[in-house]
Amino acid sequence: MTPQPSASELAILKALWQQSPLSGREIHQRIQAQLDWSYSSTRKTLERMQEKGLLAVLDVHGLKVFEVKVAKVETLATFARDFAKRVLEMESPLPASFFAGSQLLDEAELAELERLLKKDDHG
Repeated sequence: MTPQPSASELAILKALWQQSPLSGREIHQRIQAQLDWSYSSTRKTLERMQEKGLLAVLDVHGLKVFEVKVAKVETLATFARDFAKRVLEMESPLPASFFAGSQLLDEAELAELERLLKKDDHG
């Protein structure tokens, strides 16, 4: 089972779900305003994510680039279940309609998320 990413790791995953592969510098430029940290922190987090199996590293014309190894919808479903249980103290996951209007998910991904959340809710 893939470990659940931290909040900072999720910011990196979101950048890569929007465009992949990206170099460490490109990732840092996309998340810098959100996380307000140094490039060395981004590099260290990328290394940790690679060790956890969240990212793959490729060599493209001598440049080290990163791409996501975890599925977006399944990762978000894990977050939805965790948030519902840990924060809201709900036994069932949040409905997929909670994600309506998200710029991160298209209609097909919302439908897949709903299917995953219902499947997990019904065993």
